Amino acid sequence: MRTTAYTHTESDHLPYGNHNALGGKLHAATGAIRRAEYTPRAIAVNPGDDLTDYRRASYSGPALEKFSLKETKTTKLVKTKHGTKKVVVTSKPQIGSAAADWSRWPAGTVFRLISTGQVYRVDDYGWALAGRNTIDLYMPSRHEMNSWGAREENIQILQWGDPNASLRMLSGHQAYRHIRRMVLELQGNDAAAAALD
Repeated sequence: MRTTAYTHTESDHLPYGNHNALGGKLHAATGAIRRAEYTPRAIAVNPGDDLTDYRRASYSGPALEKFSLKETKTTKLVKTKHGTKKVVVTSKPQIGSAAADWSRWPAGTVFRLISTGQVYRVDDYGWALAGRNTIDLYMPSRHEMNSWGAREENIQILQWGDPNASLRMLSGHQAYRHIRRMVLELQGNDAAAAALD
């Protein structure tokens, strides 16, 4: 999957500020983990092949970190004027914002980047994404946006968004060419959508 990055301080995003297409705020994903947990893939079965442990061969090195969207609880010692006490800190990974062509990646689609373990939700779109299989990841600063650049990334879909809900949200904004294209594709009119290029 081709991924790019954007931020709310880019000139074409300034009119919208730190807001996504759904009316909420843009969010940066929780920081990347060192090495994301491996997601097993199917392997071809050929008679006579020597099936070595391909996971161990491909993923040797530091231990892989478990993937979870559940809250984690850690205990921390805090100094007080009466001594120290244990405090339980609860944290949950922040789901980042992503922009995409909603006819390919409907609003609400949740996915994670296999390389970093970061989780994103499609809650935005952009004129440069219509008709493209590219997902634009929100970054909180220009520095992080430029550091990301454009990358090919493996992703894991955690939840698909609803194409019908995406169509309803986009239908009232068809004065814009890129939105009209997404609407036509969501309606199954691919030829008319391609003619808008």
